Amino acid sequence: MQKPEAFYTSQLEHHQAEVKVFQKKLLTLSSLRLLVFLVTAFAIYLTYNHWQIAVIIGLAGITSFIYLLSKYTDVKYKRDISKALVRLNQEELAIASGDFHSRPTGNEFQDPKHFYSLDIDLFGKGSFFQFINRTRIFEGTHKLANALKANNISEIPQRQQAIKELANKPEWRQMFSAVASLIHVEVSTKTVTNWLQTYKVFLPNVMRWFPIVFRVITLILLGLTIFKIIGFSFIGYWLLIGLGITGIYLKKINQLASKTDKVKDTFRQYASLLNSIESESFTTDLLLEKQKEIQSYKEKASHIFSKFSKHLDALDNRNNLISAIFGNGLFLTDIKNSYNVEQWIVTYKQTVAKWFEVVTFFDAYNSLGNFAFNHPEYVFPDIVDKQITIQSTALGHPLLDATKRVDSDLEINHQEFFIITGANMAGKSTFLRTVSLHIVMANVGLPVCATKSSYQPIKLITSMRTSDSLTDDSSYFFSELTRLKFIVDAIQDESYFIILDEILKGTNSTDKAIGSKKFVEKLVASHATGIIATHDLSLCDIEAELESVQNYYFDAQIVNDELFFDYKLKKGICQNMNASFLLKKMEIV
Repeated sequence: MQKPEAFYTSQLEHHQAEVKVFQKKLLTLSSLRLLVFLVTAFAIYLTYNHWQIAVIIGLAGITSFIYLLSKYTDVKYKRDISKALVRLNQEELAIASGDFHSRPTGNEFQDPKHFYSLDIDLFGKGSFFQFINRTRIFEGTHKLANALKANNISEIPQRQQAIKELANKPEWRQMFSAVASLIHVEVSTKTVTNWLQTYKVFLPNVMRWFPIVFRVITLILLGLTIFKIIGFSFIGYWLLIGLGITGIYLKKINQLASKTDKVKDTFRQYASLLNSIESESFTTDLLLEKQKEIQSYKEKASHIFSKFSKHLDALDNRNNLISAIFGNGLFLTDIKNSYNVEQWIVTYKQTVAKWFEVVTFFDAYNSLGNFAFNHPEYVFPDIVDKQITIQSTALGHPLLDATKRVDSDLEINHQEFFIITGANMAGKSTFLRTVSLHIVMANVGLPVCATKSSYQPIKLITSMRTSDSLTDDSSYFFSELTRLKFIVDAIQDESYFIILDEILKGTNSTDKAIGSKKFVEKLVASHATGIIATHDLSLCDIEAELESVQNYYFDAQIVNDELFFDYKLKKGICQNMNASFLLKKMEIV
């Protein structure tokens, strides 16, 4: 497999060259349009005494101008796509170098009451979400965040296979993201869906054919006027009749137009993305299942969306004087376009939400596939059904610099509980977050930062960061007790992997030691699996009392009057603490 950095570099160079080619084509087309305009105007000027020839020249000039304008629009779109792809590859190279902290943080998804998101830096500056997120759609961003928070342990192999397949489609993923990035919508798909499902039709069924009949009569009257069979005044009377008919529905047409003006970009964007999904060949069950959801009609979902987008554009074109008066007076254009919009809504309003969800799914899973592609050295955990919960070799934190990161092996069985001691800054908290992220990533279906991993799916619950709340009038200690009560209640119904970091910090050391010991004993009695990190060495005595408890530690040594950390997980109890040394070293005491 091609290395990610090499791929992004080659793609960047390729699309930068394409942008230059498209720029030259646009300049040529602009020059040709100007030339056609000038030649047509000059030719009409020379032949204005022969109006038949002038009319033919004018029509030919207009046709050529429109053709060149259409070509210009097509090339401009391709240029914009190439520009978007240049930005995407520049972003990937920057992120690979560690520059991702200016990207969206996902703070809006942070939830202090969630099972683990606050404790493990899932969201926020420097978070896993900030590192992994490549979504381009509002709903896709939410779906990615919800996937990371889902604690979903079912169907992990299916998600793994889908992510592997998308990882192997980097060009398709980038094109999908580039297309999505070009259109900025005003209204969320949820708002659009609610509007469609609650919309009340106001035009009667007779409007299916009435505007057609009216237009035919208009053309007949115009023909009779041209051949001077009837006077021009008949056209004026007919115009007033058309305006009167339109006026009956004008208020509701205006209300419809105000709504459709806000949603048209949404349908234009989703039509392009649906086409991308329909056109790609997938092999894994989950991706095929999603693709089939937009293929349930005889016509492609992208075509259906495109058709609606054109109806919306046609209705939006009413905002000029000529269209408002002559279009409605002679051809009932507002009624015709409004009827087309309403009939589309009636036909597809119950299906739109499903199609929106498919696009949202691919937008979110593109981020997951992109992560897997960017880390070919990571492994997808083998999902097992045996006593072991996690058995990983060289397990590391995915956000740490790989050249400096110290990895550890971990093997913890079902219903085992580890007590980890260690000096300050020795790596306890980082290790807890590493294990937590392994569980979260494995449950989502992502590869994990390890050279080998076997995993029996289990939900995660943590207590690592607790804060007091002035708003809720709760103290730090009460907040921590509330969190521990939440954990105790949760494990009564389901199995969880519990990760705790220095619990009961809000009380005195003796009370803390007694309380911590009783709490761990309660967890073990509940057949819980997990890890607790602590500075309280007395807690390690539980290992002698309970077979399922094991002691591990992270060490700190003083070498040549300097602290040395190896950040390696070891069996046993830490004997070297460093608080006094640091106080002295920093001349605090």
